[in-house]
Amino acid sequence: MLFGVKNSGEMTGQDVSDQTLQDIAQEFRRFEPPAFPEIETVSLENGKTAISVRVDDGKSKPYTFDGRPYVRNGPTTSIMPQQEYERLLIERLHATRRWENSPVAKGIGLGDLDADEVRRVVDNAVRSGRLQRPRSLRLENLLRGLGVLVDGRLVNAAVALFGKGERVKALYPQLALRVARFRGKDRLADFADNRQFWGHGFALLQHAEAFLMDHIFIAGRVESGNMRREDRPAYPPRATREALANAICHRDYSIPGGAVTVALYDDHLEVSNPGALHFGLSPEKLVQPHESKPWNPIIADAFYKSEIIEQWGTGTLNILDWCRENGNPPPAWAEQAGAVTVTFAPAAPLEPESRPETQPESQPESQPSSPERSLADRVLALLQGRMMTKAELSQELGQKAVSGQLNKVIRELIAAKQIERTIPGKPQSRLQKYRLAENGKQAAKKQ
Repeated sequence: MLFGVKNSGEMTGQDVSDQTLQDIAQEFRRFEPPAFPEIETVSLENGKTAISVRVDDGKSKPYTFDGRPYVRNGPTTSIMPQQEYERLLIERLHATRRWENSPVAKGIGLGDLDADEVRRVVDNAVRSGRLQRPRSLRLENLLRGLGVLVDGRLVNAAVALFGKGERVKALYPQLALRVARFRGKDRLADFADNRQFWGHGFALLQHAEAFLMDHIFIAGRVESGNMRREDRPAYPPRATREALANAICHRDYSIPGGAVTVALYDDHLEVSNPGALHFGLSPEKLVQPHESKPWNPIIADAFYKSEIIEQWGTGTLNILDWCRENGNPPPAWAEQAGAVTVTFAPAAPLEPESRPETQPESQPESQPSSPERSLADRVLALLQGRMMTKAELSQELGQKAVSGQLNKVIRELIAAKQIERTIPGKPQSRLQKYRLAENGKQAAKKQ
């Protein structure tokens, strides 16, 4: 800020005394938090003096003058809207005081956490090299290493990452996920499927992925010449997984009624999380290289150590790349109605390729011709004498990702007691595998 300079840039100066400099310093005392200017004077040939006042970029934004915050819009200065001022105040306190690093509600202890999930996260982090092997495997030590046990007390991030049980649910109803498949192109249509889940972040991610696997259409064609099947999901699983993980990591957990939502329509998919974009981020900046300042760094770090998300700041760019590889239009981010939403458009359908003219040999009458029955038989054959995960089954079946049809067949085989889970108490466990049950062994022998 210059005194004694015309708009044209001509330096005319002014009469300056010690009182002038004291008056300027006095004006700066009306700022809160305090601002400390550097005041310099420059003597001009005409005997006058120009004044230069410099203030470094403040680290304690927002500032007020006489108790009011102001904002500069082009050539004008106006009073800052209350909502914007409150947002900046929250960002100022973010480094030291935020929801995730606040102490847990009274009565919540180690017994309210999923200890198995804690150990899985640590095992994955050590195996990937993102965490040093802990000296002690005691639960308290593992939680301390993940930054969710501070000075002997759990913080809210521990509940968001590992909370379980009715007591936690009553105190933290916002640890929720709402998923829906609409029969149409907007929310005015009827539901084809509508579910709600409650649980910690890792469990909610599994529920959301399972829902999408059940409902996302996978186009397929057989490549001419080698009869190899090519599958293309309507939405790339890696991109939707990243969007879901981002929603869980960066949402505003301080909203009691908040929830991550997944809405699948006939012509698009939406993933939303309660909250806003902070630290100068905007939907336009998300599609460009940008610095990452996660709103919940403790939660985001646990997802990073689990190899669910990569380096902060690259997630949105990866989503764009994966959509491009799968043939999807670029997704769009928007901030509205107190939520951040990413919208995906489906991939273009695969063009059918010409099929060989030779006809397949006729199948024995005992072999079902139904595609789902055929897939069930192949699953039973693969599980003879071994246990496999869904991903391993999908790979053996020649699929690029676990299809909705495979999920359906697995559920039907479990219902028919032909296969069973290796971890029946936790159907959504990441370590879940499947093996033949007694009925399945008999059916496999008849193939």
